[in-house]
Parts: sequence; C-alpha cells; structure tokens
Amino acid sequence: MSYSKIKSYAKLNLALNIVGKTNSLHRIESIISFINLYDLIKIKKIKSKKHVIRFYGKFSKNIKKKNTISKLLEILEKKKILKNQKFQIIVNKYIPNKAGLGGGSMNAASILKFLMKKKFIKIKKKEIENISNLVGSDVILGINQKNAILNSKNKVVYFNNIKKFYPLVVKPNFGCSTKDIYAGVKKFHKVILNQANKKMFSFDFLKTMKNDLEDVALFKYPKLKIIKSYLENSSDPAFVRMTGSGSALVAYFQTKKRCELAKKRFNRNYKNYWCIASKTI
Repeated sequence: MSYSKIKSYAKLNLALNIVGKTNSLHRIESIISFINLYDLIKIKKIKSKKHVIRFYGKFSKNIKKKNTISKLLEILEKKKILKNQKFQIIVNKYIPNKAGLGGGSMNAASILKFLMKKKFIKIKKKEIENISNLVGSDVILGINQKNAILNSKNKVVYFNNIKKFYPLVVKPNFGCSTKDIYAGVKKFHKVILNQANKKMFSFDFLKTMKNDLEDVALFKYPKLKIIKSYLENSSDPAFVRMTGSGSALVAYFQTKKRCELAKKRFNRNYKNYWCIASKTI
C-alpha cells in the first residue's frame, strides 16, 4: 500500500480570551485562522503488531515517544474504533514546537480527519468532539482547518470567504511551556465571542482584542517584549500579537509586499530567530 499525504496547517489565535476555569482546565474563547505553513504527513496501513510513528525535519528534535499522534491512536484503540488496524505515520516537521502554532494538535486532528474520510474508522459527530478533547483542548479546531471562532461553550463556528491577510510569524530560539503560561493567568475575561460573526475577522475588530496569555508570557520571557516592540515600531503592522501560549509573535499586514519587507528587516536584526512571511488560507 502506498502512502497518502496530508498537509497539517499551522494555527493562529488572532485573539484569545480566558473566560473562566473548570477543575484544572481553563475555559477560553478564540478567533482562529490557519496559514500556508504546514507539516507534511505520510500515512499508510501496515501489517504489524504495532503502529510506527516517525518524525524528521528541522523541528523534529525533542518530540517525545508519547505525543499527540500516539495519544490519538491509543484512544482509538481503547475505544475499539481502529479494529486492530495498524498504521505507519511519517511526519516532516516544518512547524516549530512550543510556539503556540498548534503543530502537534493539528497533526492529530489531520490524521483523525483522514481516518474518517478514508473510512478506516466510523464515528459520530459527538464522538469526534470527545476524542479530540481527550487528545488535546485545541485538537477539535483542526478537524476543519478554516477560519473559525471558538466560543466559551467550547463550540466552533466556521466562516467562509474571509479576506486573506499576511502574517509575519516570528519565533525566538526558545519555546514557552503551555502549562506554565496558563498557570500564570490570575484574571478572567468577560465573554464577548458567543455571538460569533464574520465582522470579528476584520482588522478594526481584531485591533480591539488581545491574547490574555500574552502578558504572562512577556513577564516570564522579557525577550518577547523586546521582539514585540521591535515588530510594532519597525514595519507599521496593523497589530502584533502572540499566538496561543507562545513563544511565536505575529505581525499582521494587509499586503504581501509589506509582510515580506518586514521579514527582510527582521532577518537583518535577529539572524538567529526563525520567521516566515505567510498568508492565511
């Protein structure tokens, strides 16, 4: 059997509010988009007693044996959904780890979607949500990799025909621990995204928003504050905001030309930091 290829796109939190907490988990609402940066996943069914999962590429280092993909397969097996089917999965990692870009979660989501589409597994909509949440809190966002708003009730509303924009994504040479960043949240935000609508993707609205995790990250990692200030003052973006729990910062532009110019300027001043001029999909 030949490999099937899957593109697992990077996720951006255009805005993120922490609106409460239940037990050990924080309740969030977020405006989400995806960009043309992706991990390439190759997958095929194999005759074996166990699954084979391998990572390679620039950002494949330090990925643990227990990861989002192995966790997904383990859950599917425990629920007897895979029915003794085994898979070989090879992932070329182009999305940085510990960046807030959802690389691992989107890998799991992309594979779950593939298994359903190719009818290797059959599960109902409610079970998709349940399995996704067991793997990771943002996995459900990758089932349909398109513009979406996650409301405070953990429901996802999708939107078509959103105007494209051009984010410059920058990651310093360190990552942020999601657990540590969330642990630093002391205040909760008022719920404002439950009446989700298309206007929430406009730059005018997004400029009024924030990422509630950003202040925690900037305090814990002062270098991020310096980078953010540089991005805000060097290339006149519409706004600059951290995505997810960091450490990636994103400068948002309305044109490709301005985004690519900002990338050139950034590369001259921060030669050891990773960055990419991208476009929403």
